[in-house]
Amino acid sequence: MTVLFRTDFLSSKFRHVFAQAWKAEHCIDDVRVSRVTWDGPLCAVNPKFTAVIIESGGGGAFLVLPLNKSGRIDQATPTVCGHAAPVLDVQWCPHDDNVIASGSEDCTVKVWQIPDGGLTGPMTDPVATLEAHSKRVGILAWHPTAFNILLTAGCDNLVCVWDVGTGELVYQIADAHPDLIYSVSWNRDGSAICTVCKDKALRVIDPRRGTVLKVKEKVHEGTRPMRAVFLSDGKILTTGFSRMSERQLALWDTRDMSEPMAVQEMDTSNGVLLPYYDPDTNMVYLCGKGDCTIRYFEVTDESPYVHFLSLYSSKEPQRGAGFLSKRGVDVNKCEIARFYKLHERKVEPISMTVPRKSDLFQGDLYPNTASVEPSLLAEDWIAGQDAPPLLVSLSGGYAGAPSKNRDTLRNRPKLLSQGSGTDSPPAPRQTATPTGVAIETESEGVMPQRVTQGEGGSDGVKREVTVAF
Repeated sequence: MTVLFRTDFLSSKFRHVFAQAWKAEHCIDDVRVSRVTWDGPLCAVNPKFTAVIIESGGGGAFLVLPLNKSGRIDQATPTVCGHAAPVLDVQWCPHDDNVIASGSEDCTVKVWQIPDGGLTGPMTDPVATLEAHSKRVGILAWHPTAFNILLTAGCDNLVCVWDVGTGELVYQIADAHPDLIYSVSWNRDGSAICTVCKDKALRVIDPRRGTVLKVKEKVHEGTRPMRAVFLSDGKILTTGFSRMSERQLALWDTRDMSEPMAVQEMDTSNGVLLPYYDPDTNMVYLCGKGDCTIRYFEVTDESPYVHFLSLYSSKEPQRGAGFLSKRGVDVNKCEIARFYKLHERKVEPISMTVPRKSDLFQGDLYPNTASVEPSLLAEDWIAGQDAPPLLVSLSGGYAGAPSKNRDTLRNRPKLLSQGSGTDSPPAPRQTATPTGVAIETESEGVMPQRVTQGEGGSDGVKREVTVAF
C-alpha cells in the first residue's frame, strides 16, 4: 500500500517549519568521522556536549566537545579512548549531562564521567565497565525516567538491563530474538520496550519480566535493516523497506497490530532511515544514512495519521546525525529541534524553526518538556514502579538544578559498595513483579535471567564489573 505525501495538512502549527544549516564558522571541521560498518547515528548531543565517534588506530575512540565548540579540530584534541575495538554507539544519560555510555566491538559497554569543562587530556578510565555480551554491542538506550538504568543490545541477540550505579546486570532477555536486533526503544514511562529484529518482526516486551506482550511478523517485507520507536501515546513508528526495496514509514497501534494505521513509501535509496522522535511536538524526523535530505512529519489522531510536513535538502550526504534534546534548543529563535549532521570530516548544526513575528515566548510551540530530574531511582523501577517523566517549562530559557536527593555517579565514592568500605558485590535485590499486564497469547513469554555479580550469565561465564577512578 502506498500513501502519497500530503502537503494539505493546513491546521498544523508546524506546517511552516523551516530548516537552516548553520554558517561555516559555526561548524566543527576536520573531524575524522568513523567509517565503521554499523547503521547507527555515530553522534550524540545534549545541552552541554557533542560526542562523535571517530576513526582511531588500535582501538575505539570518540570526541567529546562543548556544545558551543566550532572551528577546526586539532589532531591533538583529547578523546575518550578506553575501548579495545571500534566504538559503535554512544548515548548521553538523560538525567546527568556529564555521563555518557559507549558500546563497542570489544563486546563491552563503558560509562564515562565527562568534566564540566570538557576533556583536558585523553580519557582511558571509565567509571564502570559492563560485561555480559559475547559479541559486539551496538545499541544503547537509557531509561527515560529511572535514574541509572541502561539497556544494551548486541550481536549475540541479548538484551541486557543494567543498574549503572552499582554495575549490576539486573535483567537479561536471552531467548526473545532469534536473530540480530536492529533497534530498541523505551516507551514513555519505561514500562515496556519495542524491538525490531532481522526476522522482520516487531516485538513489544516487558523488560522486567522478559515477556513478549505483542509481536507482529513482517512489519516490512524488505531484507534491509529496520528501526522502531515508541511514540508518547503508545503507538509505534517503524522504518524499513518494501519487497521492491522502497523505503517505508509505518505507524502501528499496539492494541491491534494486525494492520498498520498508515504506510508511506518514499524512494528506493539503500540508506537505512533513522527516526528521531520529538514527544513534545509529536514530530518525527527521518535521516537516511548516505542521504542529502531530512524529511519531517507530524503524527496526529487525524487520518492519514502521519502527515508529511517538509523536506530539508543539502548537497552533501550525511554519515550520521545527533539530535539535541529539547532542553538545549534556543527558544528565543523559535527553534524546536536541532540536528548535528555528520559529514565525512565535518559536523554541521541544522536548526528547525517555526517563523514567528512576536518576540514573546511561544508557549504553543513549547509544551512542558522532560526535565533532567529522574522520576524514579533505579531500585524503584526494579521493584516494579513506573512513572511518567517529570516536566519543566522552557519559558525564559531552561535552567535545571539537580535535586539534593539525587545520588549521581560523580558523588559515588565507589560504584560497587556504597559506604561499605569493601569491594564486595551487591546483594541480589528482590524484584516485585508488575501486575495488571495483559499478555498476548500470540507468542510465548520469555523470562529474563536476573544476574547479579558473582553469578554466571547465560553462557556460564562469570561476569565482573570493572571500576576505575
